Amino acid sequence: MANRGQRPPARESAARLAAMTHAIAIVEDEPAIRDNYAEALRKHGFAVSAYASRPEARAAFAAKLPDLVMIDVGLGDELEGGYDLCRELRARSASLPILFLTARDSELDVISGLRLGADDYLSKGVSLPHITARIHALLRRVEALRAPATRDSVIVLRDLKLEFERMQVSWNGEAVPLTVTEFWIVHALVRHPGHVKNREQLMREAQVVVDDATVTSHIKRIRRKFQALDVAFDEVDTVHGAGYRWRP
Repeated sequence: MANRGQRPPARESAARLAAMTHAIAIVEDEPAIRDNYAEALRKHGFAVSAYASRPEARAAFAAKLPDLVMIDVGLGDELEGGYDLCRELRARSASLPILFLTARDSELDVISGLRLGADDYLSKGVSLPHITARIHALLRRVEALRAPATRDSVIVLRDLKLEFERMQVSWNGEAVPLTVTEFWIVHALVRHPGHVKNREQLMREAQVVVDDATVTSHIKRIRRKFQALDVAFDEVDTVHGAGYRWRP
């Protein structure tokens, strides 16, 4: 065991230094819970800002968006203030990782959060190590997009154009406002058109662990976003009992 006076291992120091480049915002109306999460994430090396209400968070975000936002659904007198904040943030940025952390964990609540553009939805009952693992996973996906391309940087398939380095997808020349999770799912499908991807494969590509219903919800959101630009869009096939594929 290392002595107390020794410096932390180089690997640990590097990890903490990397985390410090990430600014995380917590929007939570319960002071004790807010302080607990903020302290825990700071111990992991993140730069944390905490806000008690939607107006307070909105005022701070007007100047600069953080690297990731963690939101409770109920914020003070606003029973669905977190949903409203998520909607506002997603309108400003399609790529900002948004994670709900809330006591409201019914299937309807989860689906509502994902429909508004959240990348992940966790119950407050999960452990802090689990929460930090999910945060790291979301941030890794963004970092992967900024890293030098190790795969096809541009994919053109009929009316679709996917630009990996810019994390941008367009249909008939119009940008499709995909979230980080949705982008990775589309990327997984269009890399091998015609190949069926099951839910586990899509989760692995998107670096997120969710249930089957949540994957289905993401697919539905993706379809709706393309159909908003083209009502005839039908490129994503559901292969019952197997998964999904992009039409060959």
